[in-house]
Amino acid sequence: MTDPSDHGGLPPSRPSGAGNPLPIGRVALVLILFIIATAVLLGQVHPSVPTTSSATSTTSSTAKSSTTTPKTSTTTPKTSTTTTTVPPSKVAVLSANGSTVTGAATTLADQLHAIGWVTLPPVNATTNVTASTVYYAPGFEPSAAAIAGMLHLAPTAVQPIGASVPVASTAGADVVVVLGPDAAGKTISTTTTTTTTPPPATTTTTKAH
Repeated sequence: MTDPSDHGGLPPSRPSGAGNPLPIGRVALVLILFIIATAVLLGQVHPSVPTTSSATSTTSSTAKSSTTTPKTSTTTPKTSTTTTTVPPSKVAVLSANGSTVTGAATTLADQLHAIGWVTLPPVNATTNVTASTVYYAPGFEPSAAAIAGMLHLAPTAVQPIGASVPVASTAGADVVVVLGPDAAGKTISTTTTTTTTPPPATTTTTKAH
């Protein structure tokens, strides 16, 4: 029998690892570690994103409610004071002469009595005055204004009765007329003069033929 080495040939080779097989347990451990490492790497590359609820992302500006308080308009009703004119037959008038005209208070009292006013006995004023004044008790201002109008006095001559009335006593009087030089001895006016303005004249132009 011939030795193969004599012919310069190489001895036949054996299959690799045929004599040292890997243990199955070590292979399984390596496989488990590989799987764990892969899972860790995947977790770092793709981190889980927490799910946010749309209800928690509501903007505070839309959640705020605007409360408008309606304005309340309070209107105070206007109160109108109705002044009732007392008939002359129920108004007591005291005439006082505050001028140098003798009998001026008596003359006025007679004239007022003749047209229906209640007149008290005329008196002299405690002092002479420069202008006539008609004083009235509460509720008798229209009556005083009517008498002042008959004497052609200004509205400012009508004043309420007070401590400044230059007479000794105003007891029982609703209206006190203190005559000055502007109205003493004059005849009162009981009528109202109405001035009527006539319409403008119409001018007719005739054309010559």
